[in-house]
Amino acid sequence: MIHLAKRAQLLKPSPILMLAARAGELKAAGNDVISLSIGEPDWTPYPNIKEAAIASIREGKSKYTPAAGIPELRKAIAEQASKDLGIPYEVSQVTASSGAKFVLFAALQAIVNPGDEVILVAPYWASYSTMVELADGTPKEVVCDQTVDFKLTPEILKKAIGPKTKAILLNSPSNPTGKIYSRAELSALAEVFRANPQVAIISDDIYNRLCFEHKLAPHILHVAPDLRDRVIVLNGASKSYAMTGWRLGWALGPKEVITAMTNYQSQSVSCANAMSQYAAVEAIKNCDPDVAKTVESLKDRAAVLVKALEEIPGVKVAKPEGAFYLWVDVSAYLGKSLDGKVMKTSSDLAEAYLNDQMVAAVPGSEFGLDGYFRLSYALSKEEGKRAVDRMKVFFAKLK
Repeated sequence: MIHLAKRAQLLKPSPILMLAARAGELKAAGNDVISLSIGEPDWTPYPNIKEAAIASIREGKSKYTPAAGIPELRKAIAEQASKDLGIPYEVSQVTASSGAKFVLFAALQAIVNPGDEVILVAPYWASYSTMVELADGTPKEVVCDQTVDFKLTPEILKKAIGPKTKAILLNSPSNPTGKIYSRAELSALAEVFRANPQVAIISDDIYNRLCFEHKLAPHILHVAPDLRDRVIVLNGASKSYAMTGWRLGWALGPKEVITAMTNYQSQSVSCANAMSQYAAVEAIKNCDPDVAKTVESLKDRAAVLVKALEEIPGVKVAKPEGAFYLWVDVSAYLGKSLDGKVMKTSSDLAEAYLNDQMVAAVPGSEFGLDGYFRLSYALSKEEGKRAVDRMKVFFAKLK
């Protein structure tokens, strides 16, 4: 008998991908399923991105690449980040690999030692906690609820930092809330970071171009460039450029960290696929106008769905400022029952909503804060409206 390693015993599947798979099974069985679970754009990559990928195949650019990515891509990433953040980045400070998720995993593997604490701002993306555990670190969840607009404050940060704190994960626009930190809020946090020089800052910027009132989300390095040697910037092609299945993400940061991440990548996944890398060069260089049009569409979808959700008794919605998620307070329905089953948690509500109405929503408990649903509106307004109509019917059934 083979005994699993401790890290494998800790490992659990992605709850969001599991929910999406369950919705897919129900749909394959002939049910009219609407999935609000997975953060995947319903639009396809822009035409010039597709053409760049096809051209790379025709030109034979489909072999192994350097572990850190092709030089053209790393140069494009460095130039984009330098412009975005107002800080010069060199190509040697860039690594690209098989998706932003894996790049984050590599970053944690590179900097976290056994017993190190990594601060997670709840609500946070569901995979953060498990990734920290797989790096032998300890996730330290700090709850930032509606009283602080679901964002970290200097006071909460001060209390969270302890002798074992190694890093913090910041995500703006946020998955799951769609909230964005302002420059003033980031400046206040920067003062706490300056007083705690042992804390590394991992800035998950995967949605930074999907902002409703800004062309680009405000960043900790905009207001505190002096912290650059402690900041690891994460991004990728999945969200802004709708390249989810192409699996390409990247990081920028101190050379020694980037080198360690690249070495980890070289010994695990080798490299990102070549065609995605050439396509991403085109995306980074030439697709900002397309992204701007997409943002307007997302803003319109959000407004329609927020209005519809607020018409349901007891439901409250955190107004999104970016990304493509709605963070919906459904706590008014906890304790109620359907067919004799009491809805004790948001997981109970989400399971019942799927079984009763064939709509998949992710429970807030997966993001470190119960009593909420995260709804992805990366789907048509019509489909989103149908899902909300079904939610109204579902909640009306609860006694």
